[in-house]
Amino acid sequence: MSTIMMITINPTNLQFSNLNKTRNPYPNSHLQHTRSLKSSQISNTHEPKSSHSLVQQFNPNIPIQEALTPPSSWYTSPEFLSLEFDQVFFKGWQAVGCTAQVQEANSFFTGRLGNIEYVVCRDENGELRAFHNVCRHHASLLAFGSGKGTCFTCPYHGWTYGLNGALLKATRITGMKNFNVKEFGLVPLSVAIWGPFILLNMEKEVFSQQGCDDDVGMEWLGSSSEILSTNGVDNSLSYLCRREYTIECNWKVFCDNYLDGGYHVPFAHKDLASGLKLDSYSTTVYEKVSIQRCDGGEVQGQEDFDRLGSKSLYAFIYPNFMVNRYGPWMDTNLVLPLGPRRCKVIFDYFLDASLKDDEAFVAKSLEDSEKVQMEDIMLCESVQRGLESPAYDSGRYAPMVEKAMHHFHCLLHQNLIK
Repeated sequence: MSTIMMITINPTNLQFSNLNKTRNPYPNSHLQHTRSLKSSQISNTHEPKSSHSLVQQFNPNIPIQEALTPPSSWYTSPEFLSLEFDQVFFKGWQAVGCTAQVQEANSFFTGRLGNIEYVVCRDENGELRAFHNVCRHHASLLAFGSGKGTCFTCPYHGWTYGLNGALLKATRITGMKNFNVKEFGLVPLSVAIWGPFILLNMEKEVFSQQGCDDDVGMEWLGSSSEILSTNGVDNSLSYLCRREYTIECNWKVFCDNYLDGGYHVPFAHKDLASGLKLDSYSTTVYEKVSIQRCDGGEVQGQEDFDRLGSKSLYAFIYPNFMVNRYGPWMDTNLVLPLGPRRCKVIFDYFLDASLKDDEAFVAKSLEDSEKVQMEDIMLCESVQRGLESPAYDSGRYAPMVEKAMHHFHCLLHQNLIK
């Protein structure tokens, strides 16, 4: 079992009087940064560094009270992002969608993670499958968006595949020698379900989905799997809608913003802050998950809110998936890197079935959510611009609120040094 750490946060009582007494964990670092800053301002050039050397610029062994945050190069370097794909996103289970997207037989959806194009589908027998979304003939993408169909037909040369991945038709192959149709089916990916979420694993051998939920839950969520499943992260809610945002920031900027323990809420989300009891904020850190909780005020659907212990729950599942459960609502945030300074965030909204037909309630709730997202996007894009400035290299953690953020950075370092 992992050690579980509980922090009760009271933003109104943060003290800064001892800040200057804290030992500098990096002797002369401020002096060295000042020198490099002056040099960069004069030459406007930066010496390229390997992605592995950039990893070493963060020390996870220094206590949060003394630690510096990762350097800005973690958020700006194309080489560093490439390392993240190889060591973080292409290893282990990754959330890619929800079961509502492929609820019926012959339905499918597509996606992209780094250079991996994938398609997730249910075949005619209702079995969930996933494949690389690439034709085996000349590499064209096969499927686009989402929909229903009994097969995938390549738009380039008409090669056709069943939803079980088998090659059904190869056009104009007369004269081709040593061609084995069984060797040219779609390349499969390992797919699994936990709760309402669909997961892919880019490195694991394909296996049957039957009877593996518990194993997947432990691999993906560790000891937090039972806690999440008993706190409203389950199949009881109805899927409502999806919204997508393209943000001009590194994917980790969005994650950091999510993980600051409500630090920014009273300053950036004043309307939201008025409905939360911020002095009740707490953070619990597990192996690869951190859970933030906060008491809420009076909300519509209060009976559902009370049933869940009158708390909002915000779960961050490493590396890029967030689950937010509050009253009759749940929403998820999937953060996908599009480049060193750009990401896409996909929001899926779920609601208690008894309220999904209440149009006024749904519209007002989504409007409030949209306002918060716009405020966060402005923050994240501002931070990215600051990270690219020669005036900034590393910052500090606020120990009472940013424990989950520090945990996220330590997990990244752990993956990247392997």
